[in-house]
Amino acid sequence: MQIPQSEKVNTSSLARLFDNKSESYKLFWFKAILHEVSRGRNEIPFRELIERMIIDAWYMVSEYKLNLGPADTLEKTVLYIADKEDFLPTEKENVLLDYLRSSEDRQLQGFMRTLSLNVPYRLQAPFMQTPDSKIWYKQAAITDYINAQKGMMYTIEYDGPLNSRIIITPVWMDYLRSNLGIIMGWTDYNLILYLQRRNPTVPGISNKINPPQERKLTAVNGYWKYMIQHQPVIDIYTGDLLAVKGISIDHFVPWSYIASDELWNLIPTIKSVNSSKSNNLPDWKVYFDRLAKTEYDAYLLVEQDAKAKQLFEKCSRENLNSEEIRFRLYRSGQTREHFTGQLEEILLPIYESAKNMGFREWVYRSE
Repeated sequence: MQIPQSEKVNTSSLARLFDNKSESYKLFWFKAILHEVSRGRNEIPFRELIERMIIDAWYMVSEYKLNLGPADTLEKTVLYIADKEDFLPTEKENVLLDYLRSSEDRQLQGFMRTLSLNVPYRLQAPFMQTPDSKIWYKQAAITDYINAQKGMMYTIEYDGPLNSRIIITPVWMDYLRSNLGIIMGWTDYNLILYLQRRNPTVPGISNKINPPQERKLTAVNGYWKYMIQHQPVIDIYTGDLLAVKGISIDHFVPWSYIASDELWNLIPTIKSVNSSKSNNLPDWKVYFDRLAKTEYDAYLLVEQDAKAKQLFEKCSRENLNSEEIRFRLYRSGQTREHFTGQLEEILLPIYESAKNMGFREWVYRSE
């Protein structure tokens, strides 16, 4: 992905901004800068940029359980807050920001200071003549060095780990503001590549770099309501007969791992059970056969009923995105044994990968 060229700033150096990254810090620090640039700010305290880094990483780590690196302090910070405080993985940004601004937790402050030690300086390495390697570990010295260089994206007013601030130079501010959408897209593209390398078995990385989006379940909801109206459908978790009123569509493998609304991973239940299950994995030995039976019974009705077929085709436009899977699961003439075997081959590797990522197994317990 190419960035816009300019005769006023060094875009060839900008293009190398993320060439040398063993951890995620540069990506999140630059994303934080772009966020503030979008608000018209050119003088930004370290603390506020680090708060933005934590917020941007929150959903990826707490909701989607993405790995940011083997010793990544940003990931450790998110996990520390998630373990210590009673925040939802999908917590609103303003709630997290209020907490970060008001917290006096010493461990959290320590993490934030650690995040301030290197990335504000090393991000601009592509713009510099190579300094003595020892200078990187002396904040005052590297600050003076950066401020003396020409063509820097920003200079630094040094006042300790969190009270220092960056000042974006006018020519760079103009460039970033004029090309903000493209530069943001380029940064997200590099972040996706980084996360794919760190999480090679995780699907839907591109859907996991931003807070959860609205899910496409309207057609699926109508599909399952029709099934319930025309044949008995048992809740796979409770064993109770489902009624149309109050059903809730559940992702068998959690949406926060699979990041898609594929029909073969969706099953009706009731809202209280769906809330209880949350982002956990249903115990495979307990629930898979029940899932397969319910899905196969729906498949049979689609084969026999024109209206059910019509609702299935409507679902398939948004909720069945692989022609290979459609052929394997939904072609005519499937026996129960073959359908179950195909569904297991598709779903079990995803289930096991989610389990390896830390998603916990769950069994429904009635109150």
